[in-house]
Amino acid sequence: MRAMILAAGRGERLQPLTDTLPKPLIDVGGKPLIVYHLEGLAAAGFREVVINTGHLGDMLPAALGDGGRWGLSIRYSGEPPEGLETGGGIFNALPLLGEAPFAVISGDIWCDFPLARLRQVKCDRAHLVMVRNPPHHPEGDFVLRGGRLRTAGDPRVTFSGIAVYHPRLFEDSEPGRWRISGVLRHAADTFLATGELHDGRWFDSGTPERLAKLREALTEGD
Repeated sequence: MRAMILAAGRGERLQPLTDTLPKPLIDVGGKPLIVYHLEGLAAAGFREVVINTGHLGDMLPAALGDGGRWGLSIRYSGEPPEGLETGGGIFNALPLLGEAPFAVISGDIWCDFPLARLRQVKCDRAHLVMVRNPPHHPEGDFVLRGGRLRTAGDPRVTFSGIAVYHPRLFEDSEPGRWRISGVLRHAADTFLATGELHDGRWFDSGTPERLAKLREALTEGD
């Protein structure tokens, strides 16, 4: 199974830090955030990784190279500086991801989910790793019941940014800049999206406050 790390976003809420540095290269706990993903994927048995690049995109291959230091082969999927959002970015990278299901990780999260489990997922369209609703997203994203996701009902849980997708999830999609949320909601409402709940640690570093919380947690080892 191949994996993709979403790393093309502008990170506007983290300005001015992201004016000169792509968000995934921000230091947390002594190393760039994206390195935690690369180390985790390598330890889980992944060998081929695709990283999409947009804002300050040349800095990612300069910092990470071909992935050899982690025992990985990294290929880069270039996007315009403004990026193509989550859906458009994955769609653009499909030629590099092959015809089998692939894992996807958002480059701005940190999570102790065991990534090796993704390689065992039987994915028809989409399989999402969910977490308990954080304070900044109390309304959640989906209902998880019996291993299936739905958009309506309660209680709701939050998409972690970790998933497995089958290429056919995108068979009706078009190139361009668009978010994957609509495709995922359609898959859920047509009983084609599965999921699981992770009760471990999860952080979204998308704002200065949440980035500080992640840095504190990793520094203290909480």
